[in-house]
Amino acid sequence: MIDLSKFDEQYEKEEIIEFDEIPDGKYNVNVDKVELSESKAGKPMLKWTFKIIAGDFKGRKMWKYNMIEAEKLSWLKKDLAKAGMKLAKLSELEGQLESLLDTKLEITKKTKNDFDAIYINAKIEIDDSLDMPF
Repeated sequence: MIDLSKFDEQYEKEEIIEFDEIPDGKYNVNVDKVELSESKAGKPMLKWTFKIIAGDFKGRKMWKYNMIEAEKLSWLKKDLAKAGMKLAKLSELEGQLESLLDTKLEITKKTKNDFDAIYINAKIEIDDSLDMPF
């Protein structure tokens, strides 16, 4: 059993923070994290975490999941290529994931039937000397 009582006083003081839904549209993002993982069903997937770097939603995060299964490999290959990664073999992916970190991308968010789809449009270049903290 974990004793959480030491957090009781702080917990009482905390306010519930609510965020507006990020609307559909195009966003410039930074690849904050990318990892090989498994879905709830135990299938392999690539999980992307993006951080919006400009505009009204700057600092907010968005997620994209590429399922790794035969009928969806073309989507994965296209997303990796648009992010600037070209692999000869998919088995090379895990060793190359770190190279995607801090990559700047333009993405599009589209909602359909309460499901958010994230599409990678292109790798972008942003002058880091400009005042754009991430």
